Amino acid sequence: MVKKLNILNRIIECGVVAVVRAESEIEAEKISAACILGGIKAIEVTLTVPGALEVIRSLKTKFKEEELILGAGSVLDSETARLAILAGAEYIVSPCFDKNTAKLCNRYQVPYMPGCMTITEIKTAMEYGADIVKLFPGNTFDPSIIKSINGPVPQASLMPTGGVNLQNADQWIKNGAVAIGIGSDLTKPAKQGNFDEVSTLASQYCSIVREARAGMVVG
Repeated sequence: MVKKLNILNRIIECGVVAVVRAESEIEAEKISAACILGGIKAIEVTLTVPGALEVIRSLKTKFKEEELILGAGSVLDSETARLAILAGAEYIVSPCFDKNTAKLCNRYQVPYMPGCMTITEIKTAMEYGADIVKLFPGNTFDPSIIKSINGPVPQASLMPTGGVNLQNADQWIKNGAVAIGIGSDLTKPAKQGNFDEVSTLASQYCSIVREARAGMVVG
């Protein structure tokens, strides 16, 4: 339990989860390294990446524990979740809620962040032990949806993913998101081989989260 809480606290402290999709293992590793260089410690390697489990194993050997919080994304079932955990994934992220995946993650005290769209789905996920619920796809909502959900369900810790960008990231945080998940808006430059730009964007997202949180404290 202590390890699980530590992972969750580190993800929330960072405030940004980099969702890594790529066409190859090498590209996925380079994107991950660029994000880490830019200050994003929470890396979610999606299992849509060819050789994703090998990427997870490799990243675990190349970065120190304090540099990286490594998760597996696009996990649809408990069998895949177990393989990811054995490969070294410290948390599991899904585009949808799956009861068996939730049970497995609870069994091994691994944080599970399922994608949900409705309050009913969020409530169910929380009942099955999801400490952070991924609001997905985020581009179907306005950032104010966080406050709307937290009104009747203030105990819900929400992380929007999909549609979060430099223009609205601060609004998601100010409305109560505990973290934000960033995919293509962060990693797009990698398609042209510009990994330095990925690092720059990662740094910008981290700064936006810090400044938004600081403004909330001051306010």
